[in-house]
Amino acid sequence: MKNKKIREIILGKALDPMASETRHSMALVAFLAWVGLGADGLSSSAYGPEETFKALGGHTHLGLYMAIATAITVFIIALAYNQVIELFPTGGGGYRVATKLVGPYLGLISGCALILDYVLTIAISIASGVDALASFLPIGFQPYKLWAEAFFIAMLIVMNLRGLKEAIQILLPIFVGFVLTHLVLIVYGIAAHASYLPDLVPGTLEETHTLAGSIGWSGVAAMLLLAYSQGGGTYTGLEAVSNNVNLLAEPRVRTGKITMLYMALSLAVTAGGIILLYLLWDASPIHGETLNATTFRSIIENANPGGEVANQIMLAVVLAFEAGLLFVAANTGFLGGPSVLSNMAADSWVPHKFRYLSTRLVTQNGILVMGIAALAILFWTGGSVTLLVVLYSISVFLTFAISLFGLCLYWARNRRKGTHWLRRLLLSALGFVICAGILVILLVERFAQGGWATALIIGAIATLCIFIRKHYRETKQAIHSVDEVFATQPFGPNREPVEPNPDDQTAVFIVGTSRGGGLHALLWVQRMFPGHFKNFLFVNARTVDSHAYGGEGAMDKMREEASETLEYFVDFCHSHGMAASSYLGFGTDAVEEVTRLCEEISREFPHAIYFTSKLIFSSDNWLVRMLHNQASLAVQRRLHLEGLQMVILPMKV
Repeated sequence: MKNKKIREIILGKALDPMASETRHSMALVAFLAWVGLGADGLSSSAYGPEETFKALGGHTHLGLYMAIATAITVFIIALAYNQVIELFPTGGGGYRVATKLVGPYLGLISGCALILDYVLTIAISIASGVDALASFLPIGFQPYKLWAEAFFIAMLIVMNLRGLKEAIQILLPIFVGFVLTHLVLIVYGIAAHASYLPDLVPGTLEETHTLAGSIGWSGVAAMLLLAYSQGGGTYTGLEAVSNNVNLLAEPRVRTGKITMLYMALSLAVTAGGIILLYLLWDASPIHGETLNATTFRSIIENANPGGEVANQIMLAVVLAFEAGLLFVAANTGFLGGPSVLSNMAADSWVPHKFRYLSTRLVTQNGILVMGIAALAILFWTGGSVTLLVVLYSISVFLTFAISLFGLCLYWARNRRKGTHWLRRLLLSALGFVICAGILVILLVERFAQGGWATALIIGAIATLCIFIRKHYRETKQAIHSVDEVFATQPFGPNREPVEPNPDDQTAVFIVGTSRGGGLHALLWVQRMFPGHFKNFLFVNARTVDSHAYGGEGAMDKMREEASETLEYFVDFCHSHGMAASSYLGFGTDAVEEVTRLCEEISREFPHAIYFTSKLIFSSDNWLVRMLHNQASLAVQRRLHLEGLQMVILPMKV
């Protein structure tokens, strides 16, 4: 069986990026966006509330404050991020906000934190999901958890390589099952112990005063702040919509805001409700079980006393849906991470290949990088959810703080751009104070427990990005200098087009966006083969990447720019009395599209020889080869296999 057929069986048939219905069929409506992007936030209720409650130690009565604070914080962050959706409707979220509103280097830090955030989204969601499954499996399963986590990550990689909507539609029943089962448990759990509710507030206040008498009000405040910060993982995922607005159905801003409302409501009810259940049902940790599993078991047994087998089955179903939702949340990392990489690639912080789409119109390179990085972190941490939550929360709240600071700057600078600027400024400022406070507390209190690793990883990624951008900038300047040299090439006096003769010797030039590079190749051939070639054809195959395919009108703009470049070469030849024509193609694989166009030309012009340029660097190494697509060598090999002659011309930069 051929490799192409095997790939098609695993990943599905290729999609046509130029078909008008393709983009529409892939765009997510609000409900599917809630499933695909909102699952990250909702699933954090499986570990965020538990980490908050455990951080209170024996003073669990303080959990009431945490339940209220959690619900309020969710809405503050969600409302603040609605502004990001309005201001940046093409996506990019925290990275784009920081870059545009604060500066490129804080944008870089935000982008690096987001990349780590999404890697940890995958890692912590899978680890927590396997923990949930292990809660109703025999204790002997514990040593195999890490390998089970690796298996689930591999499954998600394959699903996402098949395409965005296919992955979400497969996971949709799991999402709905989680929402329904947990809503029933929360409502019943509160109703069954409703008699405790009237005494909950006065009891909490009385115990708080008693505690303050022994450790002081500052001690109580410190305990609350630490628990609040330790549960910072609860709010992760709220930024996912703003990072991926480009995936939403039109009108994007409205769809994004509806999705954000779904996320905020579901997370506030679920996370706040679960903390309240811990209080009402006097939850305490049990080895080998999550706090959710322990609490849900008590509620189910209360609802069905005596039905031991049925209760075990019901608990297994609830925990299976919880684990399933965590796997859905892990999928958010495969959606958001490649999107951030794509935005950073557009600014040359990471290799440009992260913008390229596969035949299934997903950013394949980004998906693979996110999956492999998540596997590496899981094996490094041993799948410890407590350690992963620390790493996760710091990276998330670093992004939150920078983004909200950027919004504060925006509304302070643009006071006249809206009637509600003051309200939005105050909302952004409140969100910034909350997120920056959580970030500082986590860094100080949990630096030795993993905070140092987050800072080290973000710093290392940022350093590499700076080096990559420096290289791309130097290369761009060198190519620009070549363009300037050839910009003065005069057009000839001829104004009439000259049509190519298929029987004549033909030089075919594979060109890109650089006009200087194309003229360099044309003049080189004329100098080396004077008078030999009568026809001059120009071929340009544009790669349909994530940015060209993500926005309305982007494809038309790309087509217009490519046509102008080809028209320039053809007009230049015609002005000198040279027969010329051009060919333009679009596809997700430039090599594939160029090969197809060249084969098409060879049937019409049998006496054709193909030419293209290749950048030659004075110092060549593996990193340079990775940063620059070696398309010319790949095209030459494909054409040689088809019996077509191709010459690569060096262009030193």
